[in-house]
Amino acid sequence: MRKYTTEELNRPSAEEFRTARKIPMVVILDNIRSLHNVGSVFRTCDAFAAERLCLCGITATPPDREIHKTALGAEDTVPWSYHKDTAEALAALRGEGYRIIAVEQAEGSVPLDGFVCRDGERYALVLGNEVFGVSDGCMELCDEAVEIPQSGTKHSLNVSVAAGVALWHFYCACRGRG
Repeated sequence: MRKYTTEELNRPSAEEFRTARKIPMVVILDNIRSLHNVGSVFRTCDAFAAERLCLCGITATPPDREIHKTALGAEDTVPWSYHKDTAEALAALRGEGYRIIAVEQAEGSVPLDGFVCRDGERYALVLGNEVFGVSDGCMELCDEAVEIPQSGTKHSLNVSVAAGVALWHFYCACRGRG
């Protein structure tokens, strides 16, 4: 067995990616502290063809060397915007017709593997602060919550890991429906 070369992977150019079909999903980062987590989420949004990324509150924005360390250029291919207030970003997305979904352990949350994407539906996934999760104010604005089932002793995953798990699920469930 051998690994593919970069050329054999036949990835689109940045320009081709900008115009390529995306899955019907926007990712919202609610007050993320770590620039490495921000960069990692950029890279994951690129990998799974998210429409765009909303950076909110204290979440840092490009250009930034520390974000670039983990984004590896995805900060240039994934459309992004900054919003001082996460609630305002969620209200704007709702106005655009997105269903707002917290990735959070919450009352009434649905296990991620039980969530089904509906035809014609667009989603906005909210990921919260590394310590406090999705803020209470934002939770009140969400239509529902999905929870990543876990079996270990820790109660949560790193936010960039949680983003990867959630985006992979939505990518598998929603591709072809964008």
